[in-house]
Amino acid sequence: MITKEQYLTSIKALNHRVFIQGETVDSIVDHPISRPPVMALAETYAQAEREDKKELYTARSHLTGEPINRFLHIQHGIDDLIAKISMLRDMGKQTACCFQRCAGTDCINAVYSTTCDIDREYGTPYYERFKEFLKYLQQYDLVPAACMTDAKGDRGRSPSQQVDKDQFLHIVEEKKGGIVVRGAKLHITGGVNSHELIVMPTRTLTEQDKDYAVAFAVPADTTGVTFIYGRQPSDTRRLEASQTDIGNLHYGGCEALVVFDDVFVPEERIFMKGEYPFAGRLVELFAANHRASYGGCKVGVGDVLIGATALIAEVQGTDKSSHVKDKIAEMIHLNETLHAGALASAVKGCRNPCGSYTVDHLAANSCKLNITRFPFEISRLAQDIAGGLLVTMPSLKDQQHTEIGGYIKKYFGGKAGVDSETRMRLLRLIENITLGTGAVSYLTESIHGAGSPQAQKIMITRLVDMDSAKAAAKNLCGI
Repeated sequence: MITKEQYLTSIKALNHRVFIQGETVDSIVDHPISRPPVMALAETYAQAEREDKKELYTARSHLTGEPINRFLHIQHGIDDLIAKISMLRDMGKQTACCFQRCAGTDCINAVYSTTCDIDREYGTPYYERFKEFLKYLQQYDLVPAACMTDAKGDRGRSPSQQVDKDQFLHIVEEKKGGIVVRGAKLHITGGVNSHELIVMPTRTLTEQDKDYAVAFAVPADTTGVTFIYGRQPSDTRRLEASQTDIGNLHYGGCEALVVFDDVFVPEERIFMKGEYPFAGRLVELFAANHRASYGGCKVGVGDVLIGATALIAEVQGTDKSSHVKDKIAEMIHLNETLHAGALASAVKGCRNPCGSYTVDHLAANSCKLNITRFPFEISRLAQDIAGGLLVTMPSLKDQQHTEIGGYIKKYFGGKAGVDSETRMRLLRLIENITLGTGAVSYLTESIHGAGSPQAQKIMITRLVDMDSAKAAAKNLCGI
């Protein structure tokens, strides 16, 4: 296992091609826009170093017997599933943003199980290949990014029916010792901060789509891979010299468009090549794991937002008001309901044929469907309690101005004994989580991350045992 500083050094050493606002970036660790997301991910290493957190953040590899970061662990029991959810909530509370490792963890667990299933059906060598790759990740304590979502083009057409075939990543050539792939993956969380990219199909496929049924891993700085950094609300505040109005002073999340322009993938890094019947199965397994994860990480961010809201009520002198106490109670109730759903999916988890464990799919999808709604209500209540100053106050920098600073300090202070800076900093944090760069992690990701609401509804209606429910109803009313 490596330290936080060793991780940052390793990311600096990557020779990957990254663009931010039309310019190439030499060091994402040092660029003001990309540094907060790097530091958020780096915290997953820092927490694993702490003696009081080791039980939560570390595990023992079932492949080597060595201690590893839990983010690289294959879950082999219900206790592992619960520990992962608990760890993600703790990380969300530490950073108040997307710390970018959930998808990679859920990805390696999904690919681990699916490659075993493919090998049993076709006699392929994918499972052993992936185990060797996993040993490599664990040995060097590397970060894998999950790359699933394709550009999709005309969504009314299958991959093979697209006018532009590159709208879904696919194999364009088979060469001695490997394959060449082309396409792009969108919304890739933490891709620029990862050492390895694991690519998976994005949907169920047919025989006509065989070339799109491909899963593999390549280093992030592989020739032909380009990262184009996604924009976020208020992200240019990080370019300001004062760094006072960004709300979350230390951390942030990030997404990127990852382009694969005729990238060569060596044979030993290929984990699916044309086995289209398993594409949908891999997607569903990853989605279930990841949807449960949201009941950890988003709840942790919710903890911070609830804490900031309780504090702003205190400094503004409204914390004793019955309606404020009622709203904060509702925020807590919604947040804990999300966590309960994730824990339920873990407790009801089941064993895969390969020996690993997966969350209960119905409970995981129900948890995620709630996550598409509840964080928005929690944010609404936070903004309600915070007041209109949340979006109308001037810059914190104005406090230092010789002419107008006195006005800011006089009129934006809270109750007796609370200065303007305390109140304004809390408001900026609430603004960040509900409106700014943090809202990408907390709100938009809550809707679309791990699949949009309709995806969960489709799975819920597919998974529920409606026949037994109907039979019970008939029995009770005498039909």
